[in-house]
Amino acid sequence: MPTGMILLLVVAALVYFGVAQRILDRMRLTDSQALLFIGLMIGGSYLQIPLMQGKTEVSINVGGAVVPLALVIYLLIKADTGGERFRALAASVVTAAVVFGVSQLTDFDPYQNMFVDPLWLFGIIAGVVGYLSGRSRRASFIAGVLGILLTDFIHLVRSVSVKLPTRVAFGGAGVFDTVILAGLIGVALAELVGESRERLQGGPEPREDAGILANEDFVKGEDRE
Repeated sequence: MPTGMILLLVVAALVYFGVAQRILDRMRLTDSQALLFIGLMIGGSYLQIPLMQGKTEVSINVGGAVVPLALVIYLLIKADTGGERFRALAASVVTAAVVFGVSQLTDFDPYQNMFVDPLWLFGIIAGVVGYLSGRSRRASFIAGVLGILLTDFIHLVRSVSVKLPTRVAFGGAGVFDTVILAGLIGVALAELVGESRERLQGGPEPREDAGILANEDFVKGEDRE
């Protein structure tokens, strides 16, 4: 079973038992919506749609690209301000640039003694950079997922322009794991840092649109009680 699918099943269990409620609230997702998206990602991972044939073959995976992209669009729509949307999209471009840059440093030959699988490496890099440039949970997830998909798009443009015989699978094969890992790491880092800030400040942080230094759009404690 792909690692990405295992991670999705773990997240589904956390959502079902209410452990992830805090994160979902701040991402403007209900339990039902989260479980629906997770189910569609898992089921859609078996659907690979061919888009272009020739020297450069292009396909898109429903669970690894279409559904995550739909979730990204939903989160962008639910963003509180235009500034947050811009930050999330800008963070996605930064993430794609960093991942693409790292991919150019080596050809990742399978016979090389790599300390970590390249697809995992890209997922970790995208998640970390996505958080550092996005900061909020929504923006971090968007940057991580969209950053990986944009990297594939850059690869596609380069391949088509030089008529390179290759295959580009958006969200397919191991990229499915990378997309999922990038999004989850981004959210996890944002939650970890946000929780730490709350504890240090002695209470929930202000809403994102209340100041530049805010980490997430927190709902005041008394409103939750």
